Amino acid sequence: MSAPHLPKVAGIDPEVPVSTQTAAPLREVPAAPGAFIQDRLAGWVSDLTTLHELTERLASTTTLDAALNELLHAGAALVGARRGLLVLEPADSTTTPSTTLGLGLSHADLGHLETVERSATALGRVLDGHPGTADGLPTPDLLGDPGLDPRHREVATRLGYAASYALPLASEAAGRLGAAVWLYDEPGEPSEKQRHLVGLYARYATEHLARLIELERARADIATVAEELLPSRLPRIPGVQLAARHRTGPRGGGDWYDALPLPDHALGLAVGSVGGSGPSAMAAMGRLRASLRAYAVMEGEDPVAVLSDLELLLRLTEPARTATALFAYCEPAARKVVLAGAGHTPPLVLGERRCEYVETTLSAPLGMLACWEAPSVEFSPAPGETVLLYTDGLLRRTGDAMDRAFARLHSAAASVPKAGRHDPAAVADHVLRTMLPDGLDRTDSTEDVVVLAAHFD
Repeated sequence: MSAPHLPKVAGIDPEVPVSTQTAAPLREVPAAPGAFIQDRLAGWVSDLTTLHELTERLASTTTLDAALNELLHAGAALVGARRGLLVLEPADSTTTPSTTLGLGLSHADLGHLETVERSATALGRVLDGHPGTADGLPTPDLLGDPGLDPRHREVATRLGYAASYALPLASEAAGRLGAAVWLYDEPGEPSEKQRHLVGLYARYATEHLARLIELERARADIATVAEELLPSRLPRIPGVQLAARHRTGPRGGGDWYDALPLPDHALGLAVGSVGGSGPSAMAAMGRLRASLRAYAVMEGEDPVAVLSDLELLLRLTEPARTATALFAYCEPAARKVVLAGAGHTPPLVLGERRCEYVETTLSAPLGMLACWEAPSVEFSPAPGETVLLYTDGLLRRTGDAMDRAFARLHSAAASVPKAGRHDPAAVADHVLRTMLPDGLDRTDSTEDVVVLAAHFD
């Protein structure tokens, strides 16, 4: 008798043969990155973010001093130090002198450090390019070094630092510009990661410093050219004392002044400003000043004629350019001043009994109209009074509206101490200090500044 058939049950197929071999194991799916890798990636991102922020802050600096300060602070943060010292020694030190800057160090501290022989310090060896210093020079236990220079040991003990890390400021493009050293209160040295980050930062900083050094050299050249285009000395005329102060803007501008002796013991005073900035404006300023001198010698007693001829020359030779100017014909013996202005700021008279602006007729700048014309103004300075001529750069550098700037100038002149009112140099310096307390050397303003003071005995 045949065997009975198995009932059909879902999932069972009697015709499918059963394999007698062991099934292959399933392939493992890679696990997600572990916590260690994630932490490491997060650390890299954090380091790169920090480096980016520090380089952005450095890139925003526009002066060499600001960049050096930022470099010292950022480097200290990257290597975990509290104090530091930076020495800038560009190859061409004739235009950019050596600079020493400290972080957390007083002038006395810097003086003590300078008494240590250069070759006995890590900073000095890095500055001189000794072998093995290109990637930085750590000194993890300064006081524990038996070969430490005795004077260096004395200074380190006095200042309270026990370790240092020195790094050159160098790159392939810029060459070697200097070096920085950061000081630790306790023995130690930066980690490999810290050294890598500060090395990247230092290379970028070196390129930025090189650009700023070139910019400062260009500014110095511009200032030199501008000074050469102005009077090398002021004339000595009986009955009047003169003083002038001038500062060229960082891009070079067209503000100028002049004082020249004229026939019959007279004196010509002039100030002016050419529109624009840069070499073109400076060249135009030189041409304009030279032309005014010629006209003043021929017809100086008539300031309107001087400015009329100057306007005609400017319109014919440089029709696209405008300029302001003021010319005063002075007769010290007669205490008489005749002046004319073309769009220029009015003079200010300062004395024992008055401090006021000279009432001048409103007129257009030279080259602005088809035919320039303005009447002259005559006034008589009393004995002991000073006439102050200036350019509008003095007013604009204050950052105030013009009416407020005029009020500030009046207040500054009125506040000149009585002891200094008979010295035109003291008057000019007091006005500048009061108007521009931050000084004339700021680079955040493009304006030239001219002040010309004439004191009548």
